[in-house]
Amino acid sequence: MSDEINIQFTRFSAFYSPLIATIAGGFLKDEGLQPKHSIAPPGKSAIEGLQNGTVHVCQSAPSQAFGPLEKGQAPPAVHFAQINEKDGFFLTARAPDRAFHWDKLKGKKVLVDHGGQPLAMFKYACHRRGLDYAAIGAVDLPSGQMDQAFRKGEGDYIHQQGPAPQQLEHDRVGHIVTSVGEAIGPCAFSSLAATREWLRTDMARRFMHAYRKARAWLIATPAAKVAEAESAFFPEIDRAVLASTIAYYQKLGCWTPHVEITRPAFEVALDVFQHSGLITKRHRYEDVVAAPPDTA
Repeated sequence: MSDEINIQFTRFSAFYSPLIATIAGGFLKDEGLQPKHSIAPPGKSAIEGLQNGTVHVCQSAPSQAFGPLEKGQAPPAVHFAQINEKDGFFLTARAPDRAFHWDKLKGKKVLVDHGGQPLAMFKYACHRRGLDYAAIGAVDLPSGQMDQAFRKGEGDYIHQQGPAPQQLEHDRVGHIVTSVGEAIGPCAFSSLAATREWLRTDMARRFMHAYRKARAWLIATPAAKVAEAESAFFPEIDRAVLASTIAYYQKLGCWTPHVEITRPAFEVALDVFQHSGLITKRHRYEDVVAAPPDTA
C-alpha cells in the first residue's frame, strides 16, 4: 500500500521538469508514494498549503522567505533542494537576430513579466549587461495577457518563461534572441519547500530519493524522450514545442547534477533582490535553506 503525497506547484511549466519528472517518470511510485499534484490558486501561495497541512512539498523560490524575514518573522517553510539554478525566462524578438546584444532594447517596447521575481531578475540581467532598465519602454501587462498582445503586434520584444517563447517560434510569430539565465548565471531561482517538521519524516527521505533519481534521469535523457514522458501533463502544448523547451533548459544548465541550494547561488539571489530594492538587508542562508532530508 502506498502513501499519498501532496505536491503543489506555484507555476506549472516545463521549466519545473525536475519535479514533474518525479511524478511522470514513476520515481515516486518506486518509493511507495502515490503523488497527487495541484497548482496554487491565483492569489494564493503554495507555502500556505504547507502551513495548513494540505500540501507536503511545494515548488517555490528561496526569495519567498524574504517577505517574512523583512518583517522580522521566521519563514513558515524552508527550501531544501533546487529545481532550477538559473532563471528560465527568454527574450523573444519579432525577427531572428544572431548579433543580439542587450543595448538593442534601448528605446524599444518590451513586454516584461512584472511578477516579483521575474521582474527583479530581468532588471538585474539588464544591469549585468550594462543596460539601464529605465532606457527601455517596459510594457506592464498581466502575465496572462502578454502573449496575445505580442501576437497581435504589440511590443518589439517579449520576456516569457518556456514553453511560451518556443511556441512563438513554432508559430513563426517570434524568435528567441537571448535568455535571462545566461545573463545572470547560477542563482537560487526555484526550489522545493516544506516545513522543518516534514523534512524529518520518512516520507521526506523517500521523496528526496525519488527526486535525485528523476533529476539524474532528466539530465541524461534526450529531450524528445522526456517530452514523451511528460506530454500527458501538457495536453495543450505541441510535443515538438515541449521537446524544444526541455532541450533549451538542458543546454542552459538549469538542471545541474547537484540538488543542494548552494551558498554562492543564494548570494546571487540576494544580489538580485537588493538591486531591485526588494530587500533592505542580506538575509542569512540558514534562515531560508535546509539540507535535503536524506543527508542527515
